[in-house]
Amino acid sequence: MSTIVEKILAAHSGKEVVKPGEYVWANIDVTNGGGGALENLHRLGIKKLFDPDRIWVIDDHKAPPTDVEVAENVAKTRRFVKEFGINHWYEYGRHGILHERFPETGYVVPGDLIAMTDSHSTTYGAFNAAGCPIMLETLYVLIKGRLWFRVPPTVKFNLTGHLPKMCVGKDVILKIAGTYGTDAALYKSVEYLGPLAKEMSLASRWTMSNMGIEIGAKCAIFEADEKTMGFLKGRITRPPRPTSPDKDAKYERVINVDVNDLEPMVALPHDPGNSVPVSSVEPKGIKINQGFIGSCTNGRFEDLKMAADVLRGNKVHPDVRLIVSPNSVEVYRDALKADLIDTFMDANALVCHPTCGPCMGSHLGILAAGERCISSTNRNFQGRMGSPQSEVYLANAATVAASCVAGTIVDPRKYV
Repeated sequence: MSTIVEKILAAHSGKEVVKPGEYVWANIDVTNGGGGALENLHRLGIKKLFDPDRIWVIDDHKAPPTDVEVAENVAKTRRFVKEFGINHWYEYGRHGILHERFPETGYVVPGDLIAMTDSHSTTYGAFNAAGCPIMLETLYVLIKGRLWFRVPPTVKFNLTGHLPKMCVGKDVILKIAGTYGTDAALYKSVEYLGPLAKEMSLASRWTMSNMGIEIGAKCAIFEADEKTMGFLKGRITRPPRPTSPDKDAKYERVINVDVNDLEPMVALPHDPGNSVPVSSVEPKGIKINQGFIGSCTNGRFEDLKMAADVLRGNKVHPDVRLIVSPNSVEVYRDALKADLIDTFMDANALVCHPTCGPCMGSHLGILAAGERCISSTNRNFQGRMGSPQSEVYLANAATVAASCVAGTIVDPRKYV
């Protein structure tokens, strides 16, 4: 009678069964720590962390450092990483963004309970792990390797149909956010199940789990299958514990989502839940100044390939700048081998290193007042990418690329 998250929390708290609303103490498999957390532990006189080999520190948000203050913080982080004996320290975007790089290196295993200091830690549900965002609790987790949880109720999204042309997981989650709201799963676990969930590419699942937080989810989980294990083969060193819901699992709500009539979606400012089909946006002729393809949400090979298919033989509009950031070095290398980088450069796009910078408005693509950006990222809050007087529209990578060619937000299906 248990859902996936209930089974994972029970296994990590030494219980046979847990129920929604119950409070449990659970052991954490892996976590991360920022420089500020490590500095605070140093000030408290803490000498030992629970397991340095299960702690990650990655510098991706303002990488490389954007100013002297950030550079000083990175220098301190480097020092504290050595002091605490942490083995996994990645800086200045050298390897990639956390939510891409973490699974690439095999530190996400099906059945894991992961608590991390970033809201998009729900990402790991794509690998059948319960990835939960935390903040102030980080210090305790770093020291003890455990944390209390209130067992969340679960919302099941039963995904059916077949993805239409130029539609991917990004369009499905934008459709869900637009239809059911950004509070549809507030402090609830989400399970993405059904025939479409199995049919989806791993990259699309990655996106939907990543944006689980955008509908309020505590975690957003898929079942493990051959696609999951195929990606993790040769990467993971701990035994996987694939976890599925019981046939009689009790859900707070079951939502059926049929995608047969889905089309590329666009989230209008200033909310991911303000999502509508691109066909309702294109006639408005909304001019853009910038496009961004990248981030932990949609900077994977699948996204770059979609964008390159649109851009091949085309040029970015002279009034538009297009920034492309593969979200890891592994993805970057795959894109190089497939000649995608040349395609972007031939189209007059700027290709940069893996970084969160443009997504969060810290560097590389800051928007001026009155500017508009169409982005493959996860959030379009007011001021997210720069000036509070700017606007951000969210879409899949193909829609971003097509709009950058047209100079206005358009349907990408006419370009391929």
